[in-house]
Amino acid sequence: MIGHRVGWASLVCLLVLSACSQRQPVHSVAELAGKEIAVPTGTVADRLVQEKLPTAKLVYFNSALDAVQAVKSRKADAAAYDEPILRNIAAKNPGLKVLPEPITIDDYGFAVRLGDTELKAAIDAVVAELRANGGYDDMTARWLPKSGDPAPMPDIPVGEGPPLRFGTSAVTEPFSFVDGSQKIVGFDIEIARRVAQRLGRKIEVVNMEFGSMIPALQANKVDMIGACMTITAERATRVLFSEPYYRGGMSAIVAE
Repeated sequence: MIGHRVGWASLVCLLVLSACSQRQPVHSVAELAGKEIAVPTGTVADRLVQEKLPTAKLVYFNSALDAVQAVKSRKADAAAYDEPILRNIAAKNPGLKVLPEPITIDDYGFAVRLGDTELKAAIDAVVAELRANGGYDDMTARWLPKSGDPAPMPDIPVGEGPPLRFGTSAVTEPFSFVDGSQKIVGFDIEIARRVAQRLGRKIEVVNMEFGSMIPALQANKVDMIGACMTITAERATRVLFSEPYYRGGMSAIVAE
């Protein structure tokens, strides 16, 4: 009996090792064809992956972080999600890398109510100035470092005028997230503060679920929204987008 049990234990170990050994290194998106790709539920990641890689096998997880953890534990060959969010995760997890070729390319923008051309113009002017004076490069280095956590949020004085109500979903690190001091910070928050500064207004950050942002904007509960939001033709029928301020899209993260 003892020998029989040892035999079965050895077989299980061999099966586990065999399954892990089948996860071959991945160097390009094309090599993900037929592979197992982890995606967060409730997102469009699965649809975008299937459009690019119809033979891929999708595995669903509750969040992007859980999907990436599946890659670390060799339960999946890759995880797919927004490129800047995966870059942020890879910077804090040695042994992971984001593939250089994206699955899709998308532009991210802020949104205001249809017809609010004045606020759109202010957002566009702030982003244009940041690109021209080198501030945008500083922001990218601050929020998307090659390794480690994002740097602290800079102190950006705002005005005393009526509050600029900025709606966001603080679960999209490094664009909008809650830091160790329980403050909402990030790439998008910094730009929103700079817009408020330009307009001489206070800023009020309103945290909500991502799917609630456009309805809240339409209902006049907030003035401006942003949280790694992709500019799409469908959304543009309901809101007025700023000029793109970041080019990202869907990418894949794999074991290095």
